[in-house]
Amino acid sequence: MYHAILSKEVEDYNKVSRTFNYILIFLILSGCSLSRFPGVYRINIEQGNILTQEMIDQLEPGMTQRQVKFILGTPLVRDSLNQNRWDYRYLLRIGNETLKQSLVTIYFDGDNLSNVEGDLLPSWLSENPSLADDQIQEDPSAANE
Repeated sequence: MYHAILSKEVEDYNKVSRTFNYILIFLILSGCSLSRFPGVYRINIEQGNILTQEMIDQLEPGMTQRQVKFILGTPLVRDSLNQNRWDYRYLLRIGNETLKQSLVTIYFDGDNLSNVEGDLLPSWLSENPSLADDQIQEDPSAANE
């Protein structure tokens, strides 16, 4: 009889102990994800193409896609539906905080550079902004077809 009572108490203690351990583990793991520990180093995460104004200034109207790729590198996004548009995006983050971001879009007419839009503009385009509007317009003969 005494053995059965002792066995029951040990069994109850094990259940309580196991439940307590599960709760303790859950609280420790969730506490780690909710708070930021002081002194934890967060690395800089750079994504995309790093473009400088000097690189953009090297672009000239009429350059081929190959020449543009040589100057700026392979674009981060090439639209599969519009092969005449290349997007160069850059993002710098520390943790969840975005420190710097930029977007430059290059447009081609066939194989030749026709326009640049975005955060950085070439000197030939920033000096004459009406030039960009003229180059974006479609060929009038293609509109009549």
